[in-house]
Amino acid sequence: MTESTYRIQGATGEWEVVIGLEVHAQVTSQAKLFSGAATAFGAEPNTQVSLVDAAMPGMLPVPNRECIRQAVRTGMAINAVINQWSRFDRKNYFYADLPQGYQISQLYHPLVGEGEIEVTLDEKDPDSPTKRIGIERIHVEQDAGKLMHDQHPTRSYVDLNRSGVALMEIVSRPDMRSPVEAGAYLRKLRTILRYVGSCDGNMEEGSMRADVNVSVRKPGEPFGTRTETKNVNSVRFVMQAIEYEANRQVDVLESGGKIVQETRLFDPDKSETRSMRSKEDAHDYRYFPDPDLLPLELDEDFLAECRKSLPELPDTKRRRYETELGLSSYNAAVLTAEAETARWFEALLAEGARIQKKSEAEVAKASANWLLSELFGALNRLGKTLEDSPVSPQQGAELLALVADGTISGTLAKQVFEIMLETGDNPEKIVEEKGLKQTSDTGAIEEVIAGVLSANADKVEQYRGGKEALFGFFVGQTMKAMGGKANPKVVNELLKKALG
Repeated sequence: MTESTYRIQGATGEWEVVIGLEVHAQVTSQAKLFSGAATAFGAEPNTQVSLVDAAMPGMLPVPNRECIRQAVRTGMAINAVINQWSRFDRKNYFYADLPQGYQISQLYHPLVGEGEIEVTLDEKDPDSPTKRIGIERIHVEQDAGKLMHDQHPTRSYVDLNRSGVALMEIVSRPDMRSPVEAGAYLRKLRTILRYVGSCDGNMEEGSMRADVNVSVRKPGEPFGTRTETKNVNSVRFVMQAIEYEANRQVDVLESGGKIVQETRLFDPDKSETRSMRSKEDAHDYRYFPDPDLLPLELDEDFLAECRKSLPELPDTKRRRYETELGLSSYNAAVLTAEAETARWFEALLAEGARIQKKSEAEVAKASANWLLSELFGALNRLGKTLEDSPVSPQQGAELLALVADGTISGTLAKQVFEIMLETGDNPEKIVEEKGLKQTSDTGAIEEVIAGVLSANADKVEQYRGGKEALFGFFVGQTMKAMGGKANPKVVNELLKKALG
């Protein structure tokens, strides 16, 4: 795409924003990075803490193979370099929720090297420009615990449940130039992580959060001094933090001040950032190789297994939906934006093809339209998600098959669908019990048509005199007389014949 046109208009002219994101994503695993303690969200404080997590004397860390595997698979999904030799380092600092007095991380030799992600700036617009955002590295590290300051009037409590939880730190290059680009990058990264299954991407639960690096400069000039806003936990908040921080920096610079390299916090209630502490450099943490852990060496068999286990990724899936299934760019983009949506659609597609004895391409358009309009509309109305949908993919496919074979009309299908949402019953059962089968009995339909034409002789004369728009009136009257159960195609054919 062309260079971003997002600019901040200051008193001295235009300013450009430079953005990089460091995303901390909790690795999907039943155990922590260096211990067998559980990682379930919402557990009672200090109930998921091993002796290793609590840093008891003599306890030695042992790398969790699954955590390493998931990080490697993530790297492969973004076409990154996988480093077959990597090493753990100790990042030394004191904090009450860090019992070891250091964090085990990877500074000098990360597990994953350079990669990139292609983002679409407006997923609802098929012609929206795309941009490639560089990934500098992905390293694995352990999380710290959590301090709780609101449990006691004079004391802070420590919860070590998160201590030792495996994180992937995914560090982008400073390639983003607007809040929109940063939002698109974060959404796309979360989608990829969910497809791969390496992180659930639940930002509201803290399993994915972003440190937002922002600086400003006059277009074409060298990078300015950046600030880092820590632990922002939603795409919307990331975009708001960038907007506020960039404007704040422009105001400081234009009033003759200097930007201080510092760590800041984002206040979502006020949509503003505020200073937390001066930004430390690597030497402040006294990094050195962890003496308790051997370097990681990955063999070819391990890498081959990781690569083989990758699913079809969103960009590939979207292109396949367009080229092989004939879906529109918009529908393909929406269906592949979330892994759960794509899985639901493919289950609907497979069932539809099986029931109707057709290819998936033949049932794809009707299936996509029904899912995106009827089902999504109903779920939004009910405040539900696909995961707790009252209607299963198989039931949806059965409903679409009843329409396709002429058992019910599209209008009747809407009635049946509403009953399915309320009762959870299968569509065939509802159609049978409610007597909703569409009739294609030509004799019965001809009889009704004769009555409609007899009762509207004046309109018949007008139609035959050239007022062809009245044809829709006759169709409507016939369908109304038959309670919506007549086959519309048969009605149209017989009416044309009767009207001569």
